[in-house]
Parts: sequence; C-alpha cells; structure tokens
Amino acid sequence: MASSRRTGGNPTAAASQSLPQPESEPLPERTRAQLREIIARYPKPRSALLPMLHLVQSEQDYVSAEGVGLCAEELGLTQAEVGAVATFYTMYKRKPGGDYLVGVCTNTLCAILGGDAILAELKDHLGIGDNETTPDGAVTLEHIECNAACDYAPVIMVNWEFFDNQTPASARELVDRLRAGDPPPPTRGAPLCTWRETERILAGFPDERPNSADAGPGAGPATLAGLALVRDQQAGAGKRPAAASTPDLARPGAHPASAPETRT
Repeated sequence: MASSRRTGGNPTAAASQSLPQPESEPLPERTRAQLREIIARYPKPRSALLPMLHLVQSEQDYVSAEGVGLCAEELGLTQAEVGAVATFYTMYKRKPGGDYLVGVCTNTLCAILGGDAILAELKDHLGIGDNETTPDGAVTLEHIECNAACDYAPVIMVNWEFFDNQTPASARELVDRLRAGDPPPPTRGAPLCTWRETERILAGFPDERPNSADAGPGAGPATLAGLALVRDQQAGAGKRPAAASTPDLARPGAHPASAPETRT
C-alpha cells in the first residue's frame, strides 16, 4: 500500500521544544472549528485536551509542534503545558507513522508464550526496528509494554484492535495483508480502519462505517471464564443464576458498560 502522506510544509517554529519537528503537512483550516467543537462538549475547556490531541493526530499522524500551538491557543494554556501532556501518554506519537500501528506485547505472559519471538520476527521480516515505519508508509512497528489481553496471549494490536493468540507465522501474514491493502478482521472488535480514521474516532467523532460497532465478536470464553464460574457457584448454592438477568457479553457489540443491573 503506497502512502502519499509524507510530504508537506514545515510545522510552526514557535512550539514546545520537547517535541521533535519533522516535516508534516499543515493542519487544514477545518481543524480549528473541530477543536472548538470538542471543547464545547466539556464544562471545563481544559478537559478537552486529550481528544483534541487525537484530532491533531488524525490530520498529521502525530502531535506536531503546530498542533501543540493550536491546542494551547484554543485552551488558553502554554505550549509547555500542552507539550507535557502530549509527551506523557504513549498513544500520542512524536513523529509521523504508517497507516497501521502494529503493537507487539512482550510483557510477562505474552513474552513467555512467544511475544519476544514475534517481535523479533516482525523486525526481521519488515526490515525495521521499534517505532519505525516501512518505506511504503503502511506499517509502523511498536514494542508495547502491555496490551491488557493476557487471556489471549501472545497478542498484537493493530490501530488498537486485538489480534489474539499470535505466532511468528500468523504475525507475518498479518503485516503482509496490511501492506497489500487487505487488512484482516480483528479477533475481537470493529473492523480495522487506518490510523488517521482511528484517531478521529478517538477524538469523539462518529465512526461512519455502517454497523461497525456490531461487526466483530465481543468478549470470548477466556475473558468470561470468571463470570461462568460465578454463575455455576450461584446455581449450586440454590440462588437464581445471574445469567437470567446478565447479558451475553460474548455476543457481537456487547459491552459490560451497557449491561443492565443484576439483582439477586
């Protein structure tokens, strides 16, 4: 997959010196209006900073010096205050990346089950290192400390969507399909979209793809094992099983936050 996103004007010079300043295309005129739309959602404007930074990334791939300056101006903050936030959270990037951020977990359980081998295989297969991007602009490889999915280790995330129970061979196939413009469906969650599209969703703007939220499976058996155990214990103790009023979290689109209250 070829990418044409690597050229453009230079970011503004007056920005936080804690951020690198690679070349990037200028923010479009619509960005200021959309930043103000985000600010209007919050009773305290400063609370809008995190989604504002995601919006900047949706336009430029990363949090640029120009983006820091614009967010600071709209919120009445210093560029140092905005830059401190942008450099603290790892979801905010300091240089442009690819269409697909491939994050390989090598934390304890993933490492034991093969995460280190997967990361080494992808570095060799793609010819890039950690936090580097393939020449075609398709894939950025990132070493992730934890993907918070130990029940399906070893895990890879692509633009924050899960690919569970990976092996070096399946990881190679995954990145090859990404580079060929044929992204496979995640093990769980919505279908993949590009990094910029993902960042726009994280900024709080609607995912315009039809039925995308219900397109993939939700929690699987490994995640729900504890819930099944509690249900069995309640049934054995003569209590009404929680299943009578607890939603099936494994169905597509289900989410614990939307579950009705359970009364026993």
